[in-house]
Amino acid sequence: MKKRTLTVVLAVLLAWIMTSCAQAPAEAPPTETPVSAESADSAAESASAEEPEPEEPQPVTATLAVVGDIMSHLPLTNDTWNDAAQRYDFGRVFAAAVPYLSQADYAVGNFETTTAGGPNYSGYPAFNAPDALAQDIASAGVDLVLTSNNHCLDKRMPGLCRTLDVLDEVGLAHVGTSRTQEEHDNNISVADIGGISVAFLGYTYGTNGIPLPKDAPYAVNLFNTDYLTSLSTPDTDRLISDLSAAKALDTDLVVVMIHWGTEYRTKQNSYQETIAQLLLDNGADIVLGGHSHVPQPVEYRTVTEPDGTTREGFVCYSLGNFISAQNDPLTDTTAILTLELTKDPITGETVVTNWRYQPMLMLDRESGPCRFELLDVYRSLEDGNIDAGLAEKLHGAVENCHAIWGAEHDAGAAVP
Repeated sequence: MKKRTLTVVLAVLLAWIMTSCAQAPAEAPPTETPVSAESADSAAESASAEEPEPEEPQPVTATLAVVGDIMSHLPLTNDTWNDAAQRYDFGRVFAAAVPYLSQADYAVGNFETTTAGGPNYSGYPAFNAPDALAQDIASAGVDLVLTSNNHCLDKRMPGLCRTLDVLDEVGLAHVGTSRTQEEHDNNISVADIGGISVAFLGYTYGTNGIPLPKDAPYAVNLFNTDYLTSLSTPDTDRLISDLSAAKALDTDLVVVMIHWGTEYRTKQNSYQETIAQLLLDNGADIVLGGHSHVPQPVEYRTVTEPDGTTREGFVCYSLGNFISAQNDPLTDTTAILTLELTKDPITGETVVTNWRYQPMLMLDRESGPCRFELLDVYRSLEDGNIDAGLAEKLHGAVENCHAIWGAEHDAGAAVP
């Protein structure tokens, strides 16, 4: 083939190739399938169903049980001796209280005796109980006791110190008395009560004329400066300082346990009301009193904060005796008080939202074994074997409780 002919052929071939490439369709981009509005809504609903709305936080609710004066009069102590076990058994005396104490998140009471060591135990006027009392109280469900009361120095400083040693050994928290200055400086007990934090403080009006040891002025928390004389001048600076320290712990509630008032009076006096208001105004939320050996009222008191807002403080002036050998009118009538504590999950505000009581009667059979026994009033009335005399006492206890605390807060015969 000639060179010119070859050139023409090649030119034609090249033109054909270029034309073919120019006419080849470009690769089509991927296309999206159109989504309808109905399909979009359905997808959103499906996603919503898969991711449930977060639950709103719920209030925290807990219960605090309170009992009155835990006494150890010598007839009662002697009655608790269990010869077979070779030990004192106070648990037998207050067994009826155990269901109510054990069901609460926390329980407190006034330990109005010393455990100064045996074998020379004693009752009024200088109390000294067997160590078994502390152990049995703890076993019954009590978690913390007030130790500052008019009998805490009955066996002087050695008795006070040994009492605290025994309470520590059995696992009972305590407030109100101290073995050392350091212990006094930190004499606030903090407890977690069902998810609610509570700071406890404790005080007494006096010590039955027994002066604080000169080398241990820190031994007893006193709320009167004139604790050896007129008992009528509050130690305002101390109370405000202590409450400030308690508030600095940033607990949900501050509770003050206090020994005050007039014995055998079923109504609080004006000085109790003054002290209660002083405590509430300076940070206390709950005030739990004792010493009268007979029941006294429960009430809410209004507190006005510095910013003008108000809140309600709760005060129990006295529950009377928890256990004792006293036979004066109403000294055998008592109750287990249960406070419902509620914490708002958003604001953190914690208040007493409800309270109720279970009437109890401290029975003295006057003779025989098992002479003393704390009775659940309603459970005992259900027993068809009780005699008319006991039935009358039980009904009388209910009437007295209703007169002082109101029938509407009576827990009745409900099973814990």
